[in-house]
Amino acid sequence: MVQGYILVAEARAAQAARLEQAIAHLGGQLREAQGRGAFTGPGPIFLGIGASHAASAAAVWTLRSRGIDAQRLNAGEHPLPFPASPHAIIGVSQSGKSAETLAALRSVDAGRRLAVVNVAPSPLADLAATAISLGNLPDSYASTIGYTATVAALGMIAEVWGGGATDPSWADLPAAFRQLEEVLRTRGPALAAPLAGAAAVDYAAAAATAGSAEVGALLLREVARVPATGLSTRQYLHGAMESAGKTAHVLMGDDREAALAQTLARAGHDTILLTSLPVAEEAHLAVLPVPALPPAQRAILEALAMQGLAVETAVLRGIDPDAFVFHPTDTKVA
Repeated sequence: MVQGYILVAEARAAQAARLEQAIAHLGGQLREAQGRGAFTGPGPIFLGIGASHAASAAAVWTLRSRGIDAQRLNAGEHPLPFPASPHAIIGVSQSGKSAETLAALRSVDAGRRLAVVNVAPSPLADLAATAISLGNLPDSYASTIGYTATVAALGMIAEVWGGGATDPSWADLPAAFRQLEEVLRTRGPALAAPLAGAAAVDYAAAAATAGSAEVGALLLREVARVPATGLSTRQYLHGAMESAGKTAHVLMGDDREAALAQTLARAGHDTILLTSLPVAEEAHLAVLPVPALPPAQRAILEALAMQGLAVETAVLRGIDPDAFVFHPTDTKVA
């Protein structure tokens, strides 16, 4: 176990309760910040790296669906200073110490700096004009509640931006979360079996929750040490799927994803499909039903499933999910 973090098993066991706590905590913060005019003007640019970059995908889709321009950018892929822009910049870092995100946010005008963090106070929270905190939730090194609560925070910001309001259905999400947990307890090992034996795993998700594919691949690499790639479905269809062979596949979405899952399975490739459609299982195709929910809420349920698949794959491969091989020294500031 890495110092300062809790075990994955402990984090997962408490995740539903902590997510429920975080949603309530976030609601109060967002109302207060909205009252101060924090979420106005042109749509925001979300800056993050790793899982924090993946976490903002559903929020961007939500904002664009509301007719508000928004982007998510990799904080490590910009020469500094960050280009001048009228858009608010939201730095996303669960620890509040991500070096690339901190450097980029520091380079923009102070009034445009917003942050979403778990840990506060932290360097990123201290730098921002408005900082939204998840509430210093205990998290595992391969993030569990830190990730799902970040998706919630960003999704709720996307709903309130420009005078909007949070969807009342957030109050019902913890119940759906717990229901999926029960399904994963029963089916988790069987679902993970093809991943444990694969040379590599491809993840693809509908554009609204493309971050779920990205974080699924990241978790499998981190926790189970299996090579994996995460793409939006349309990106995957534009050539990437041609490498299928000795691979397993995890797809998330409905119409196009269901058809793709059946195509892969009928070609003999083991595939897991998370969908709200009534798709029948068949040879090489396992189906994990998820409810039809707004993008950020659905992304949280998808992330829960990605956590379960990664941990079960690690167990099947005889790997401790809390034991990392590499510990870079330059990705976090002191």
